[in-house]
Amino acid sequence: MADGKQVEQPIIVKKVVGGHGHHGGSWKVAFADFATAMMAFFLLLWIIGQTDQKQKQAISHYFNNPTAVDLGGSQGLVGSDPGAMVGDVASGVVDMNEQAAESQEKEVLQELEAQINDAILSSEAMKEFQDRIEVGMTPEGVRIQVMDKDARCMFPLGSAELEPGARLLMRELSHVIATVPNRISISGHTDARPYGSSVYTNWELSTDRANAARREMIAGGLRPEKIGRVVGLASQALLLPDQPENPMNRRITILVMNLRTEEAIRKEAGRVMNLDE
Repeated sequence: MADGKQVEQPIIVKKVVGGHGHHGGSWKVAFADFATAMMAFFLLLWIIGQTDQKQKQAISHYFNNPTAVDLGGSQGLVGSDPGAMVGDVASGVVDMNEQAAESQEKEVLQELEAQINDAILSSEAMKEFQDRIEVGMTPEGVRIQVMDKDARCMFPLGSAELEPGARLLMRELSHVIATVPNRISISGHTDARPYGSSVYTNWELSTDRANAARREMIAGGLRPEKIGRVVGLASQALLLPDQPENPMNRRITILVMNLRTEEAIRKEAGRVMNLDE
């Protein structure tokens, strides 16, 4: 300084009173309330767009004075039941959400189908099966069928022990299927030739083969809880009904189930359990 004296700098103390500034959580609650209100607002707009003028009048009259509404039609609204109309609209909203979910799930399964087909072409473990594996969309989900052909078999005749190539195939399939959340159903099939034992039949053989595929897929990394059903169908669902002894009837079918199919299986299992009680 000019006079040689040093001036002390003032000490500034900044106090923060309460909370954590912009890191507090109260704004999140307010934003959640705002988002909920906006959702309700747009839902209301959608409902209004689904009703005609007469229905709007009936609904308005119903909410203004519900006890005064004559559900028999004396109000001149052609017997409209506003409460029922509100329920119908709400049901329509649920149906719309379900359709959107099913559409999204279908896209995921279609992508899975494409990934499996790509893997069949590119994976060394799958190339052996290119001419005896079929992948396609069905109303139940993505169906993968691995068949015997001529002398090339997944299992030795009469055995439930997977051949080495089939083991690798099941593991490769488990890697791809694990990328989607859907559960799977595994079924084993035989041809129509009777098994040589009266105790151990094609029913037991087909079931054991389905379980062998299940075990190999789990060994390949598929989580056990993704298995929704394992069944043996013997020769009851022949791939080639007019050629009952054709080797292609011997197959393992893996179904990556959509939610509708999974729910149907769950209900069926529930009914069976109720009958056993």
